[in-house]
Amino acid sequence: MFSAEGPSLRELCVQALTSVERGYDHLAPKFDHTPFRTPPEILEATVDALIPAGPFARGLDVCTGTGAGLTVLRKLCQEQVTGVDFSAGMLDEARGAVPEATLVRADARALPFDAGFDLAVTFGALGHFLPSERPAVFEGVHRALRPGGLFAVALGELPGANSGAYWATLGFDLAMVVRNAVVAPPFVMYYRTATARSVRRDLRAAGFTVETIDLLAEDDLMRFSLLLGRRATAQG
Repeated sequence: MFSAEGPSLRELCVQALTSVERGYDHLAPKFDHTPFRTPPEILEATVDALIPAGPFARGLDVCTGTGAGLTVLRKLCQEQVTGVDFSAGMLDEARGAVPEATLVRADARALPFDAGFDLAVTFGALGHFLPSERPAVFEGVHRALRPGGLFAVALGELPGANSGAYWATLGFDLAMVVRNAVVAPPFVMYYRTATARSVRRDLRAAGFTVETIDLLAEDDLMRFSLLLGRRATAQG
């Protein structure tokens, strides 16, 4: 799963026993050498799916990490692209990967933007928010978009119960529940809380109209969808 340049087991344990912010500061220099980074196939499929919905002027990558979503935005947006994350270490890596981007350190649950973007994206970040926190994230993205703006959420569908991936993700989430019950501060990272159904529900509650585009399947175990949330136009 990990390349030779990736983190050691000890480093992963250190990360898991700290807060999300400090954990990713620690992991940032090696993050792109882990399987946690969004696969290039998903990024490329997202670009292909969003091209017909453009053109876009300014783009926002929510929870940008090391900048994977910024590489999508710079292929789609004609003007400025912006990444936001609360890990300074991850932003340092994103700065090196996409030096032309504007990078903002902020909590995605309290985004500091107002009607400035035509397109927002997020990849692989929703598991870092409890279901009760997700509405604040989506409401902040809704505010950050101009009327008619689009929010694209790339989301992996949960694996079937007859697969090894099902039991792996279930075991991981249960381990996180136990870890957070006995260790403070909590490290929020769950694979099974951000289902397509629940994310669609929360997007609609935040004011988006939602459509779903299937992207691809890997070995028939993990299906990826692109949830497209549209902010109403000024007239609608």
